[in-house]
Amino acid sequence: MEDPLSRMPRMRLDELLEELQARINAARGTRDRVHSLLEAVVSVGRELDLSQVLRRIVEAAALLVDAQYAALGVIGPDGRTLSQFLTVGLADEEIARIGPLPAGHGILGELIRKPEPLRLTDLSAHESSYGFPAHHPPMRTFLGVPIRVRDEVFGNLYLTDKRGGHDFDAEDESVIATLSVAAGVAIDNARLYEASQRQQRWLQANAEITSNLLSGSPRLRVLELIAQRAREITGAALADVAVPVSGTGDLVVELALGERGEHRRGLVVPVDGTLSGAAYEAGAPVTTAGLADDDRYDTGDGRFEGFGPAVAVPLGTEAHDTRGVLLLARPQGGPLFTEGELQPLLAFAGQAALALELAQRRTDAEQLALLEDRDRIARDLHDLAIQRLFATGMTLQSAARLVAHEGAAERVTRAVADLDETIKIIRSTIFGLRARDEDTGPSLRARVARAVGETAHTLGFPPRLSMEGLLDTDVPPGVADHVMAALTETLSNAARHAHATRVEVSLQATADEVVLTVTDNGRGIPEGGRRSGLRNLEERARKVGGTLEIGGPAGGGSRLVWRAPLAPGDAA
Repeated sequence: MEDPLSRMPRMRLDELLEELQARINAARGTRDRVHSLLEAVVSVGRELDLSQVLRRIVEAAALLVDAQYAALGVIGPDGRTLSQFLTVGLADEEIARIGPLPAGHGILGELIRKPEPLRLTDLSAHESSYGFPAHHPPMRTFLGVPIRVRDEVFGNLYLTDKRGGHDFDAEDESVIATLSVAAGVAIDNARLYEASQRQQRWLQANAEITSNLLSGSPRLRVLELIAQRAREITGAALADVAVPVSGTGDLVVELALGERGEHRRGLVVPVDGTLSGAAYEAGAPVTTAGLADDDRYDTGDGRFEGFGPAVAVPLGTEAHDTRGVLLLARPQGGPLFTEGELQPLLAFAGQAALALELAQRRTDAEQLALLEDRDRIARDLHDLAIQRLFATGMTLQSAARLVAHEGAAERVTRAVADLDETIKIIRSTIFGLRARDEDTGPSLRARVARAVGETAHTLGFPPRLSMEGLLDTDVPPGVADHVMAALTETLSNAARHAHATRVEVSLQATADEVVLTVTDNGRGIPEGGRRSGLRNLEERARKVGGTLEIGGPAGGGSRLVWRAPLAPGDAA
């Protein structure tokens, strides 16, 4: 039988071997964890795209502490809420069932208010906890660590439910704290890289716009280029440019690009209760975290559903010199517009204001050149063509007395009459070339253009207008007045009854008649729906010996064609 005293050394040796094995395993575990941490740091620092950096950080955090769920919340500009929230461990279907992403209340807000590591055995027992929304998976253990970029708290890492039912320990906290330091450096590098890339794109866009300005591109083309580049660089879903409506306190959307841009184009934007109006009045950029649900800018009848962060930048250097407003809107859930983005936007808006200014100056110069050319043509016609035609007519008239043949004399007399009629036509043309609104009253073209432009406020969008023929010289004043009355009545009917989103106006003077056509894509004129306005149009047409035709285009809507002869027998 073995002596118990002889077994004592063997038992002590077994205990020492077990302790040594445990220490070896612990050292190996520590080594493996340090290795995993180093791999995570290298992986996070390898990326330069900010969104990818954030995604790698939250994935590495979950892997390092074996957490079932992990999230990274980016603190917004207000310093109190979360502007972004990235998750790991939840499927897209689960996220959709839960609903809106957290804004930073409860336990998540605790780290925002107190940016220090927080470790909980049961997060529901914490005083800041007030439960989970419907369809949210249950969570018990919790570890939260802030992420600092230089001296600024960028956001927080949130980890819940360590696998195996264990609690997060001090070592887990230390590992995540170390990762957060590396994450701060990686985020800072990514932001600097992103800023440099964005600045490069702004410089390229500015050069492109300058080139278009100097090459004489049309004003609308330059504005479209400005809106398109601003939308691309800022990642906006919508970009539109609104300009003031002359004689009113409203703006009208001259062009719109992106989501629902076709519905925005032509809309009248009130200054009060709109983001663009606020920027126009202030002469400074105005931002919002959610355009669709911001109570300050509720005028719009649901036109911004689905849009989130937005900024409106005035096109001009001072409030009294604002020529329009550039509006950029991101989708709901998108990042807010930061101060770093506003500075290049302001410079870009200056380019847009310059485009408008140069376009206006170019238009004025072209108009002046046109008027001078008209004066020269009128002067040449009067001094050269008319005098020679008159002299030729006098010569033929004298020669007619010497022609013995009756048929030949009649032809010469007819030629003299034709020359006289030609002189009258040229004199009428000279009058039209030299006519000025301020001298002879507005021409028919000017009156029609002004009436159509003023209707944009009532319709909510500008109608399309085309004019052909010698409207200012061939249409008698009485007929022109009836044309204006018919146009006003037709546009008024379209605004009140058609509920259209597009109206086209065409005015044409032929050799025999003037034709006014107004087409819209509204709900049309119902059978038996003859209104007093249509009777008035018919009556006016009859007064000048004309007609009114009512029909509808193939795609729906209505088309009214009002005709009047150019020489009516009983024009009022």
